[in-house]
Amino acid sequence: MKIISYNVNGIRAAFKKDLLAYLEEENADVVCFQELKANADQIDQAALEALGYHCYWFSAEKKGYSGVGLLSKTRPDHIKLGCGHELFDSEGRVIRADFGQLSVISAYFPSGTSGDIRQDIKYEFLDFIKTYIADLRKEKPNLVLCGDYNIAHTEMDIHNPKSNKKTSGFLPEEREWLSEFFGTGMHDSFRHINPDEQKYSWWSYRANARANNKGWRIDYLAVSDPILADVKEAFIRNEAHQSDHCPLGLIL
Repeated sequence: MKIISYNVNGIRAAFKKDLLAYLEEENADVVCFQELKANADQIDQAALEALGYHCYWFSAEKKGYSGVGLLSKTRPDHIKLGCGHELFDSEGRVIRADFGQLSVISAYFPSGTSGDIRQDIKYEFLDFIKTYIADLRKEKPNLVLCGDYNIAHTEMDIHNPKSNKKTSGFLPEEREWLSEFFGTGMHDSFRHINPDEQKYSWWSYRANARANNKGWRIDYLAVSDPILADVKEAFIRNEAHQSDHCPLGLIL
């Protein structure tokens, strides 16, 4: 099974940048989207279905904001929209699909870059999602948590760690949370397979950052203990240019 995660930063804009061609070439079994910035009726679902996908969407109540989606070549046994938290569900941040004994989540973690209020909401989400995943694993032990976590974990995961130590997304508290999360039965699949490879998944639109590869690795596919040994490949597709993020994935 090939699983892809992609923050498209507006799926309608990504369609205009050959998203369909990328998806056809990648030919993944499951695709997790974040930051749709669209409602379901604004997405060209017929074009995705023509590629063989069943499509599921969980949009934010606020138009043009946030939202997650999930595509699958095989119809899931169950789709769960939301995580049961009123604020985070209103922002369209979590969707889950169950395939037999495997569960796949697409999650869009809040960003704290717009100020203290959103940073506090980000910390609230981190506390919530850690407990949510721990509880879910009791019921669904074989779990892949895909998404934009909005945190670069280590100095290897950011182009300039020294100047970003006080920047949201690389704050000590955020990095410590990620270390704890990856130490409680969930694992960073890319780093597990590629312990020494320095690749990024997001670049600022400013200062020609992508052309100069001044990026951050803030997107992850975290896998639970029971399926870690089943991860055969984990990769980042830097060559895909439909967003300020790029897609990443794994093969189980």
